[in-house]
Amino acid sequence: MKNIELNRLNDYTWEIPKRGKMRVPGRVYADEQLIKKIQSDNAVEQVANVACLPGIVGHSLAMPDAHWGYGFPIGGVAAMDPDNDGVVSPGGVGYDINCGVRLMTTALDFETVRSRIRDIVTGLYRDIPCGVGSSGAIEKLSGKDMNRVLSDGASWAVEQGYGTETDLAHTEEGGRLNGADPEVVSERAKSRGEPQLGTLGSGNHFLEVGVVDRIDDADAAAVYGLRKGQLTLMIHSGSRGLGYQVCDDFLQAMVRAAAKYGIALPDRQLCCAPVKTQAGRDYLAAMAAAANYAWANRQVMMHLARVSLEKTLDASTDSLDIRLLYDVCHNIAKFEMHEVNGERRRLCVHRKGATRAFPGSREEVPEAFRATGQPVLVPGDMGTASYVCAGSEKALAETFGSACHGAGRMMSRTSARKGESASALLRQLDEQGIVVMARSKKTVTEESPSAYKDIDAVTAVLDTAGISRRVARIRPVGVVKG
Repeated sequence: MKNIELNRLNDYTWEIPKRGKMRVPGRVYADEQLIKKIQSDNAVEQVANVACLPGIVGHSLAMPDAHWGYGFPIGGVAAMDPDNDGVVSPGGVGYDINCGVRLMTTALDFETVRSRIRDIVTGLYRDIPCGVGSSGAIEKLSGKDMNRVLSDGASWAVEQGYGTETDLAHTEEGGRLNGADPEVVSERAKSRGEPQLGTLGSGNHFLEVGVVDRIDDADAAAVYGLRKGQLTLMIHSGSRGLGYQVCDDFLQAMVRAAAKYGIALPDRQLCCAPVKTQAGRDYLAAMAAAANYAWANRQVMMHLARVSLEKTLDASTDSLDIRLLYDVCHNIAKFEMHEVNGERRRLCVHRKGATRAFPGSREEVPEAFRATGQPVLVPGDMGTASYVCAGSEKALAETFGSACHGAGRMMSRTSARKGESASALLRQLDEQGIVVMARSKKTVTEESPSAYKDIDAVTAVLDTAGISRRVARIRPVGVVKG
C-alpha cells in the first residue's frame, strides 16, 4: 500500500480509511510537524498493514513517537480478539521483549550533590555492567535459577535480596507476566541470558541521573513523590540476548503458522499465528518468560544502583530513601479486558514501543495511584528531558489504554553516525552540564539527541489529546550508556 491516504480528524488525530484488505481503520496521533516525520519512513504504511491482520479490533494505532520498525511500526498498538481468529505476532512485540523503563525517586536535592554528579555517574558506570554482551553483574545463573527467573520475574530478584516487596507493587504486572513457560524457551536463549542478568546492554538503553525541573500537575506529582529540584534515577533496558533469541527462534515458526492457517500477510515481517493455536500459545509462553527476565534484570540493576549511590556518597539507605516510582514495559503482548462496541472483551493487546496508560479505575493500577492514574514514563535522549505522565480514561476509550514510549527516532543509526563525532557530542553535552560515560563512541553518535524527535512536542500531543497528561519533566545531568 503506497501513498496512504490520511484524513485529519482534529489537531492531533489522523485516520487512515479502510481500503484493500484492511479490516479496521488506522489512526495516528501527531501534530502537523510530527505527522510529516512519521510519513517520511513508511511508518504509516506499516499502520495500514497491521490493520489487515485477522482478529484486529478498533483501530490499528500509532503514537506520536512512531517510526519504521520490524513489521509493526515502533510506537504501534493493536488489539486482537482471540475469540474471532485474533493473532499474535512477534513483530508486534519486537526483538527486545519487555524493553522498559524504571524510575526511582530519592530524598536528595540536586543542588546539594551538584558537585558530586561526576562521582555518582562514575560509580554507576563501575557497578552496573553495560555495553554489547555485557555480563558479570551477579553470579552466572544456574539452570534451576534461570527457570525461576523466567517463571517468577522480579519476585525472584526480591527473594534473592535485590529489592523489596514494595518494588513489586510499583512494577507493571507486579513484575511477573502469567503464562510463562521456561520449557518453550530454547537452550540457546537461556545460555545467552545466564550471564547477563543485572546488565544494561547497549543501543538506546541507558541509566540516567536526572533532576525534576518542572511540575505540570502538582496534585499528581505529590502522589508520585516528585518535587522540583529532586534527584532521580531512571533505568531503560530489557531482556538482553535472551529476549532477542526468543524472538528470533519464533519468527520462522510464525511464518510457517501463517501459511498453515491461510493468513495472507501484507508484509512477511507480520508473520503470526492465531492466539488459540499451539504456535500462538508457545510464542506467548516464551514471550512471557522473556518479559519476566527483563523485569528481573531491571530489578537487579535498581538494587545495584542503590548500593552504588550509597557507596559513592557514603550515605545510609534511609538517608537516600531511594524508592521505585514505577516500572513500565514497552514491548509486549498482554491479555486485557477492554470495551469494544459496548461489549467487554478479552483482547491480546500488542504494544510495540508503546506504554500502558491506564486510569485509576483499572484494578491493574496500584492502590497508591488510583486517584491519579498509572504513571506513564516517557524517556528522552541524552541531551533532552524525560517526562512522567499519567494514564487516563480517554486512553482506555481510544487507545486500549496506551501512550507513547519516548521521543522516537527520526534518523537511522547509520545516518546518526555520519553527524557529529562522539568527541564533539560529548563536549557539547558536558557544556550543558550533562556527564556521559559510555562503553562505545559508536553508541554515543547513534544516540545523538539530533537523531530523535522533540520529546516536548511528542508528549504535548497526547497531553492535549487527553491520552496521558504531563505530570513532571526531568532533565538529565548524568548518563551511563553501553
